[in-house]
Amino acid sequence: MSRGPQPIKVLLVEDDVVIGSLVADKLRDDGFVVQEASTGEKAIAWLETEPGIDILFTDISLPGEVDGRELAVRARAMRPDLPIVYASGCYSAFGLEGMVTRSLFVPKPYQPADICALLARLTEPVH
Repeated sequence: MSRGPQPIKVLLVEDDVVIGSLVADKLRDDGFVVQEASTGEKAIAWLETEPGIDILFTDISLPGEVDGRELAVRARAMRPDLPIVYASGCYSAFGLEGMVTRSLFVPKPYQPADICALLARLTEPVH
């Protein structure tokens, strides 16, 4: 998936290897450029060193000190306009506190194709 001449760069944060691989493969098949991280700490490192990330797609439950909620807070502080999508099989959008503004929640299980479509819509240029 591209936005004009540049492909959309997704930071995919998922600690489940199977889910992460399925989603990353589908995103790449659809033309996205995907950076993968299995922890919030690794995702923060990507955000600090890769200025071209267009969207953050993160699981909420991550190992380590930085879960998906904290990652989103830090990501938004670094990049106020960064679109953020949370995913979880343990939480619901209604029971989830601490989501950053202008973010979306996707319950697990989900279809990788649906995630591709959602991320493409969220990164479309505004006319």
